[in-house]
Amino acid sequence: MKKRALCALASLVLCVSLTGPAYAAESGVSFEVNGTSLVTEFATKVENEMTYVSYWPIVQALYPEAVAVWNNGQAEVTAPGLKLQIAPGAKYIVANGRYLYVPDGVKLENGVVLVPVRTLCQALGAKVVWNGAESVIEITSGSGPIASGDSFYDQEDLYWLSRIIYAESGNQSLEGKVAVGNVVLNRVASPQFPNSVYSVIFQRNQFTPASNGRINRTPTAECVIAAKLAMEGTNTAGNALYFINPSISSSRWFSRNCTYVATIGAHAFFA
Repeated sequence: MKKRALCALASLVLCVSLTGPAYAAESGVSFEVNGTSLVTEFATKVENEMTYVSYWPIVQALYPEAVAVWNNGQAEVTAPGLKLQIAPGAKYIVANGRYLYVPDGVKLENGVVLVPVRTLCQALGAKVVWNGAESVIEITSGSGPIASGDSFYDQEDLYWLSRIIYAESGNQSLEGKVAVGNVVLNRVASPQFPNSVYSVIFQRNQFTPASNGRINRTPTAECVIAAKLAMEGTNTAGNALYFINPSISSSRWFSRNCTYVATIGAHAFFA
C-alpha cells in the first residue's frame, strides 16, 4: 500500500513538472511567495474568474517541511499544524477539519490537481493579493495554518443545523443542503427572527421536522459537511429567509409577499 501511494505521488509530481509550463503560459499569471518569485513553472488555470493552481508548489513554498501522499483518491498533506485533504471532483477541500467551499469543484486535468488559489491560501493561513499591473499573485505567510474545526464550529449549532438540513433536504444536492443551512443562519442574523440556531429551528410553526420529531434523526455525513460549509460562510441561497417545495406547497403567498431568490433542486427560496 505504501509503495502504491509513493508511486502515485511520483506520478502526480511528474505530471506537474511536464504539464506546468503549458498551463502557466495559458493563464499568463505568475506568483510570488513572501516576495520571492516562484521560479518553477506549474499548472494554473483561470475559470469563471477564479484562478486555479497546482497546490503543491505553493504548499512547499510556505511549508518546506510539508509531506504529501496520494491516498484513497485524494492528496493528503501534512506539515506542522496542518492536515490538508484535496480530492478531485469534491466541492470543498478539508484543512484541519475545516470545510472550504470550491464552487466548481477541485480539478484534475492532465494528471494535475488544481484548486482555487484563494481557497488554498485560506487553508494555509496565507494572504493573497492580486497585482494587476504586473499580473502577479502575491502570497504572504500568516501566523500559521487555518484554525481547527474543533475550535471553529460551535458544536451545538452544528448539531442542530446538520439535523434540520437532513430533515428538510437530505435528498438534495450539496448546494441545496447548504441553502437550507443558509436560511437558518440568515434568520439568526435577522432581527425578524430569534438569534440562535436552536431558537430559529424550534420557533413555533416554522420548521415541520422540529414539531414532528424528524429533527432528531441522525444526519448523513454530507449533511454535516453542508452545515459546516454554511457555518464557514458558504452561501448558495443569498439572503433567503424562507424556502418551500412548490410540488407540495403553494408558493402564492411567498411570490406575493417576498422576493424570489432562487430554485435549487426541489426547493424555491425567498427573502
